[in-house]
Formats: sequence, C-alpha cells, structure tokens
Amino acid sequence: MTYKFKAIDHVQLAAPKGTEDQARKFFSGILGFEEIEKPAELKKRGGAWFQFGSCQIHVGAEADFVPAKKAHPAFEVENIEELKKHLSGSGVDYLEDDKLPGANRIYVSDPFGNRIELLEWVS
Repeated sequence: MTYKFKAIDHVQLAAPKGTEDQARKFFSGILGFEEIEKPAELKKRGGAWFQFGSCQIHVGAEADFVPAKKAHPAFEVENIEELKKHLSGSGVDYLEDDKLPGANRIYVSDPFGNRIELLEWVS
C-alpha cells in the first residue's frame, strides 16, 4: 500500500444558517471547546469551527438543514461523571447508554439536534 490514514482531522456537523451564536454557546460555552478562526475564504459560507487538542469540529451552515440523528461523532472524555454534572447544571439533557462493554457513555444533542456520543473507557 502506498498510502495510509493518519488521523481524523475534523468532524463536520451541520446547522441551520444564522445559528453560529447557538453553536458558540454549546461547543465553547458548555463543552469548553476553543473557537478557532476560519480561513477568510470560508467565512463567507457561515458556520463556526471549534477545537480541543488536535481534533476539530466544523459546524457548517446549511440552507435545507436536517439534523443527524444516527450518524455522530464520538469523543473520549476523562471524568465523565463530572461532565454529566456540568451538563445537568447547564440545562443539557443526556441519555445514558450501557450497551458498550467497558465504556461509561452518554449521548447529547447539540442545539440543532445532531447526536454526539461522549464516553469514558473504564477498566
């Protein structure tokens, strides 16, 4: 093989046009991701980009938006119990799921209805 995959660079989620402030409140304000500057040429399209570590979430504005209810990104977290408390205190509902052996995991929806998995591997 002459090529190889190295890493996930970013995950693209869609949102209705004009909802960048809601995305900022959720991804930066609640989840704690850092908003990063979009390249000048791409700013014209709307949306917002966020980063934690080397992972990025790109929230793109979409005219005929439909939320992703099944397809989703999954993020590994540390101290998910504290995250659950933080989400509850921030008014964000989550669904606990014990179907994955060895994982403490929950699902949340972003303000636009996109599904996001958050999990912590337990020993």
